[in-house]
Amino acid sequence: MSDALDTAAKPIKKPKRVLPEHFKSYKGVWVFIEHEHGHPHPVSWELLGKGRELADKLGVELAGVLLGGTGGEVAALVKDVGAYGADLCYVARHPVLDDYRNQPYTLGMTELVNTYQPEILLLGATTQGRDLAGSVATTLLTGLTADCTGLDIDPGDRSLLSSRPTFGGSLMCTIVNLATRPQMATVRPRVMPMPARVPDRPLRVVEHALQLDESAIVTKVVDFIPDARADKPQLPFADFIVSGGRGLGKPENFALVESLARTIGAEVGASRPAVHAGWAEVERQVGQSGKTVRPKLYIAAGISGAVQHRVGMEGADVIAGINLDPEAPIFDFANYALIGNVTELLPALEQAFARRLAAARTRRANPAEETV
Repeated sequence: MSDALDTAAKPIKKPKRVLPEHFKSYKGVWVFIEHEHGHPHPVSWELLGKGRELADKLGVELAGVLLGGTGGEVAALVKDVGAYGADLCYVARHPVLDDYRNQPYTLGMTELVNTYQPEILLLGATTQGRDLAGSVATTLLTGLTADCTGLDIDPGDRSLLSSRPTFGGSLMCTIVNLATRPQMATVRPRVMPMPARVPDRPLRVVEHALQLDESAIVTKVVDFIPDARADKPQLPFADFIVSGGRGLGKPENFALVESLARTIGAEVGASRPAVHAGWAEVERQVGQSGKTVRPKLYIAAGISGAVQHRVGMEGADVIAGINLDPEAPIFDFANYALIGNVTELLPALEQAFARRLAAARTRRANPAEETV
């Protein structure tokens, strides 16, 4: 389903412009491998999967880029870079890079780019990735497309086609960098599918020595405080999600969404209008200006299915839409359409789930009673 809004696959008209000669030697697709104290962000592996497709279309190598301290954390991640599809990994280690700071990481990344000259550089649209991507693009005087939902290659001139929603999510656009290299883009977590991990996949490693000086870095690390929510369920990685929208009518009815979610062991999501109305916390918002999710089941209750919401959940394996309006956009791409009053259908759906789950628990508790 994630290809539905990937307008990069469609032909587009571009102005005629010749890439400057000194940029024509830039080759290869790079993915920045984001990590924190040795813990990689899954978006890096998702981008390696997409990067593998782009590199194959261009006939070039895919590389991961690892920046970090001199401890064993970075070395432990190198094998995973190869396992998720990269041909080589550029590794730059220095004590100054023990913790992420914009200035030294920008210096390190721009030096690597200027030395090895990739034509494409992809980063996750996370707090760290967005911070680094903007400063690297500014330093290199190149273009950057943020929060992409689709990436492809123009076979005519090898340019990166970066598609993303615009005008508040009401339109899709494709952005092309015709004049500079590398072509840079950020992609939010869960937009791209996770590639299969292939252990012991061959990987070349290029160690690059950086000349950095701690005294020249204006920011200092005083302490590291782990995220208090790190051990709690994260909406983007939930297998089951029940989301509610303004079609619920009033804030009290949002409790129906929460009740169904509890019954089936799902996380609670919400549309932007529902969050703006104060019916749900902003951390629960799904969509272009919220979280991107890829659950096994996504139930959209009282959500119209506008583009702004769609780009955040269209990657779900199964989508069930509940709406009173049979012409609601959600039904254009949902696997199941439940047309009716959401305040009546949600309790009925919860009862049906409860009966099936109770029956399944009974069968597991009494396996001898099952008939073949």
